[in-house]
Amino acid sequence: MLQRAFDAFNAGNYPEAAELFEDLALQNNPAALASLGYMHQKGLGMESSVEKAFALYAQAAELDEPAALYNLALMYADGVAVAHDQFKAHELLLRSAVLGFAQAQYEAGLSLERGLGCVQNFSEAAFWYEEAAKRGNANAFNNLGVLYKEGHGVMQDFARAFLCFSRAAEANLAEAQYNLGLMFDQGLGCEANHDLALEWCRKAAYNGHEKAKSIIRSLQEEGKIVF
Repeated sequence: MLQRAFDAFNAGNYPEAAELFEDLALQNNPAALASLGYMHQKGLGMESSVEKAFALYAQAAELDEPAALYNLALMYADGVAVAHDQFKAHELLLRSAVLGFAQAQYEAGLSLERGLGCVQNFSEAAFWYEEAAKRGNANAFNNLGVLYKEGHGVMQDFARAFLCFSRAAEANLAEAQYNLGLMFDQGLGCEANHDLALEWCRKAAYNGHEKAKSIIRSLQEEGKIVF
């Protein structure tokens, strides 16, 4: 039944999906509870209700459902349907991260890097960024690259930073494309190549990176590049 519910959801048949998820939720199925919570939160096939979503996420979180833990963490972080509590948000992110939820691993790393709801800890941030990166999270690759470039929480390693930025840039992440351009421009972790630096800066600008757009505009105004 759970697979039928997911199939209906993915096909955009929200009324059928909701009915199936509701039947399973009555049986305390954690995935169904989390999915139904998401449908209530986003108003898919029903009227949006963050209060119902919160209650369903909380019920699924008690069963250690990773997506529910993550979504519940965001609600605490944003003060949606519950009082803002960054410490509770971080606690929930870590629970989800331990269960292997990549986005929670990235967000846990971000919290640790910035000291949001926890004591700032660059080495722990690097650990969670690496876990998320193993699961293909482009933002985690980029942030891990920054830590290696700056030597925060890890030994400074330009080659590793270059590799991390490359992986994220290839996933079309504008911030990583800009960072990779800087590495080529400065010859950090790679042989300096100003043509490649400009190419990656262009890609970052095209994807909306403001600093990259400013650099490209300046170069055009100075007549150093034509397009």
